[in-house]
Amino acid sequence: MAKVVTFGELMIRLQPYNYERFVQADHLEFTFGGGEANVAVSLANYGLDASFVTKLPAHAIGQCAVNSLRRYGVDTSKIVRGGDRVGIYFNEKGASQRPSVCIYDRAHSAIQEAQSADFDWEKIFDGVDWFHFTGITPALGPNVVEICREACKAAKARNIKISCDLNYRGKLWTRDQARAAMTDLCQYVDVCISNEEDAKDVFGIEAEATDITAGELNKEGYKSVAKQLADKFGFEKVAITLRESKSAFDNDWSAMLYDGTDYCFSKLYHLHIIDRIGGGDSFGGGLIYALLSGKDTQAAVEFAVAASALKHSIEGDYNFATIAEVEKLAGGDGSGRVQR
Repeated sequence: MAKVVTFGELMIRLQPYNYERFVQADHLEFTFGGGEANVAVSLANYGLDASFVTKLPAHAIGQCAVNSLRRYGVDTSKIVRGGDRVGIYFNEKGASQRPSVCIYDRAHSAIQEAQSADFDWEKIFDGVDWFHFTGITPALGPNVVEICREACKAAKARNIKISCDLNYRGKLWTRDQARAAMTDLCQYVDVCISNEEDAKDVFGIEAEATDITAGELNKEGYKSVAKQLADKFGFEKVAITLRESKSAFDNDWSAMLYDGTDYCFSKLYHLHIIDRIGGGDSFGGGLIYALLSGKDTQAAVEFAVAASALKHSIEGDYNFATIAEVEKLAGGDGSGRVQR
């Protein structure tokens, strides 16, 4: 069984019930989520040995966060305990033409104040096949950039495959800060995951004839983006998710995977969204599983996109779609007919 380690921040997610706005809500739904943790849950759900690494307080709320992963089969034994608080994000679900809104309360969280000495990467990576992180984690501060760098160096020294989802978050750092940090970190990365915005925001690489706010994407432009990224950093593979947003409820969803030779585009899904948060992470989890399973480039991108399409129908950060459900959708059965 393949062993995967993901590293990042696990946060409390606080959200008004249904589609209420923050200003009208008088009670909030309490769950957990975070980019790399979401990937770990997907991989554990697919039967892989998935470990999540972070730092969380030793108090009861920190334990709740740990338990939210344990219940879905994620190995939490490598989580460092310490610090004072669990990061929080408030999510207001969008509806129709009103977009979703995320407000962060992450300052002084345990992982945001973590130090390099907290993590023994030689021990963490013992017997591991794959390491995954996102651009959200180094955005937490220069100290976390350094932790990510040390993790990547240790993984590379052990010939562990490294994937990174660029995931630019403008509320956490500037484009210049992101470019400096990610240019350094991406030299270690084998598989890069991006979307229609990240490559532009982080590296200034932009697809031509594309207007994401109007939901207009140019496939030829994204071939160029993928090749530029691969040429710049020597990535073995570049995945680009392609979201055509019609409204907060209705998106067209597909992706491309470039392997240095071929540009493979997935089929297009017309999504009616229940919960968009975690959609990109479920793509990442699906892609890692597919590549570790030996799927070819076309089959890998089809599995990853189908996994993500199903996640958009599931409340919360985590994806609970099974391999059989993903394979069925990837194979062309998106009817949604009742299973009896």
